[in-house]
Amino acid sequence: MIRPQQAILRLGELTLKGRNRHRFEKTIFEQVKRTLRSFETITYQKEFGRIILHLNGVDYEELAPFLQKVLGLASFSPIYTTSLELERIQDTAFKVMESLQPFPQTYKVSVRRINKSFPYDSQEMNRLVGGYVLRAFPDLKVDVHRPEAELRVELREQQALLYCRVDGGAGGFPLGSNGKAMLMLSGGIDSPVAGYLALRQGLKLEAVHFHSYPYTNEKSQQKVMDLLKKLSAYAGPVKLHMVSFTSVQTKIHGAYNKNLLITLLRRAMLRITEKLAEENRAGAIVTGESLGQVASQTLSSMNTIGRAVSLPMIRPLVCMEKREIIQVAEAIDTFQISILPHEDCCTLFLPPSPSTNPNLKVVESIESKLEWLQDEIEEAVRNTQTIWIDDKEIKEDKFSSFF
Repeated sequence: MIRPQQAILRLGELTLKGRNRHRFEKTIFEQVKRTLRSFETITYQKEFGRIILHLNGVDYEELAPFLQKVLGLASFSPIYTTSLELERIQDTAFKVMESLQPFPQTYKVSVRRINKSFPYDSQEMNRLVGGYVLRAFPDLKVDVHRPEAELRVELREQQALLYCRVDGGAGGFPLGSNGKAMLMLSGGIDSPVAGYLALRQGLKLEAVHFHSYPYTNEKSQQKVMDLLKKLSAYAGPVKLHMVSFTSVQTKIHGAYNKNLLITLLRRAMLRITEKLAEENRAGAIVTGESLGQVASQTLSSMNTIGRAVSLPMIRPLVCMEKREIIQVAEAIDTFQISILPHEDCCTLFLPPSPSTNPNLKVVESIESKLEWLQDEIEEAVRNTQTIWIDDKEIKEDKFSSFF
């Protein structure tokens, strides 16, 4: 069976517009190389809006799952190459069609003649290649409108490229092309999906997780690291800030344990996240909030909670249904981790009837009586543990407190 010698990667059209095109292309190129770093024999060639991979013996099927995690890639294809001789091109076209599984019932040929000195123009080559294939496979029929297989032929300066298959890429913007934000990451289904959608929109992320050890155990922290490993397959190494929320949480609960407790706790979390964002030069906060899911995600609650900080709040899931969120979670392989049982600090000390319509002035009045709150927030920030999560390893950042 014929094996592809190259793969062609196509960059999304959005990334090619404007003066940022060169920077965007460079970002995607570096992300492709990082993602494929374990395939040491592959060599790379940049083109306008495309990247050519010279596979050098690497199986394309092994590459495809990795390439689908590169943000900013619109699509990619395995490529078969041959010399610029009609007989060679026809023979390769036959082999490419023969290798298709399942074999199609209809097809068309699309020739693109980049090399203007090639003796046949595109229409002639469509006829010469298409007719050759048709004679070789008598049961095959031509359908120029909705073919089951489209054989594409590119006639270049030095060689001809042929391919039928086009695999969809992750799309979106190149990683980090729209700045950096802090992702509030719990162990649930929603926040990893919010993180993925933010990454896809070109944001670089650092994650913040709140735990209340010993009320929450270390397994819940490991679960968050495992979720972030999945996201780091798209994002590269990601910094995770582990915030011990125990002291803040127990002191707030000790001072006030009525229906606005969740609102107060969420506002304290946001204030800590904002300080970490300022220290790490992030320009926004990303959350997994979806309108109407729980008491803290009503419009009134989100407004009252969000007023605690001045940084922009990005809520990628705000208008998504739960089943849509789950579909994305399954696609990015975080769902099975997210549904593992774990202890969440947000579920501790829940009041019997949390408010769904908190009044901002009442909340601010309660907070004004918690004179120690600001010091507790500062202490939580100072004691935050920072680690780096890669899709293959976890490293503690021993020097994070110096920056």
